[in-house]
Amino acid sequence: MPHCKGAVIDTALLKELRIQGTEREDHGGGPPRWIWILVAALAVLALLAGGGWWWWRQSQVPDVETANALPRGGTGGNAVLQATGYVTARRAATVSTQITGTLTAVLFEEGDRVEKGQVLARLEDNALRAALQASRANVESARANVEATRAQLLQAQSDLKRQDELAASGMSTKQAAEQARTAVTAYAAQLEARRREADAAAAQAAQTQVNFDYTVVKAPFSGVITAKAAQVGEIVSPLSAGGGFTRTGVGTIVDMDSLEVDVDVNEAYIGQVKADMPAEATLDAYPDWRIPAHVIAVVPSADRGKATVKVRVALEQKDQRVVPDMGVRVSFLAARQSGQTAPPPGVLVPKSAVASRDGAQVVFVVAGQKAAARKVKLGTPVGDQAVVLDGVKAGEPLVVNPPEGLRDGGEIRVAPGK
Repeated sequence: MPHCKGAVIDTALLKELRIQGTEREDHGGGPPRWIWILVAALAVLALLAGGGWWWWRQSQVPDVETANALPRGGTGGNAVLQATGYVTARRAATVSTQITGTLTAVLFEEGDRVEKGQVLARLEDNALRAALQASRANVESARANVEATRAQLLQAQSDLKRQDELAASGMSTKQAAEQARTAVTAYAAQLEARRREADAAAAQAAQTQVNFDYTVVKAPFSGVITAKAAQVGEIVSPLSAGGGFTRTGVGTIVDMDSLEVDVDVNEAYIGQVKADMPAEATLDAYPDWRIPAHVIAVVPSADRGKATVKVRVALEQKDQRVVPDMGVRVSFLAARQSGQTAPPPGVLVPKSAVASRDGAQVVFVVAGQKAAARKVKLGTPVGDQAVVLDGVKAGEPLVVNPPEGLRDGGEIRVAPGK
């Protein structure tokens, strides 16, 4: 009996532990639902934390400006001053038409070399051509009237001569001779009037010819086309009429032989610059190319905003690599150096690119998205430029005005357009 009673108790316990059908559906296929919800919430929190860290990290990356290290050139210790500027053209023109019309031909492209008098474009000329033909016909008609009146005058003069002879012999009256003389005077006046009419017709024809010639646009001087401003079918006018539907120019031509350099010199140093002073120009695009130059003139006007004075500098070598608006650095020389003079050591960098870190003078070289700190040895500065004798090569980009917290290997972001 006890054994049987124990068997009954075990069966009751098993019934209590039996899993209901709904519970088997909730837990029999995998982990509970609340576990998946927890995992999803943790994933969202992780993404938010990562995004916040990335944003914070980006906000800590400073925006910086850069400048290239420049070679000192062959000036040696002969350079008394350096300044920056741009290549400019003293002779440049935006070519337009002198009358309003529709373009039927544009005979050039940007970069083309053109000669003085070369046809650049043509306008629709049907109306002006017809007017020119009509004015020429008027000229011919006026000239014919002149010849007809001249013939009548000659006949009248012959009649007068005969009447005078007949009157002298008594075979004609004096009244007839007077009438013949009056006819001569009248035809002479008519001839003069016809000549004036012919002159007016010729002048009208000349004016019409000028207007007709305006339909052809020609190069005012030899040069290179730097901009093409209009296409066939567009209306061109010398005046700004018609809003955006009317062009005021066909193209821009630049005389490359007139290129020179305009530099801004700090007014504190302008006293060191004189007319005809020798100089040397270095283009930013070609830092190893030194171009002999000289000062044309110091423009007698200062810019109060920048505290500078403009100086015109002539390039003594013409080359197709020199184009308008190129950046250039000019070294003003105390005396002209011979071609055999070796360039001095070191490079030129802006003084604002040199910083002090841990008691040493350093510059930060841009390496991708990071700044590499380099210890430098400085020489005697030249104008507003520092001379770095060791540690930097010409052409390397440097951080200008590096932030106080910038260190070797620090991330940077180059400011757009710098």
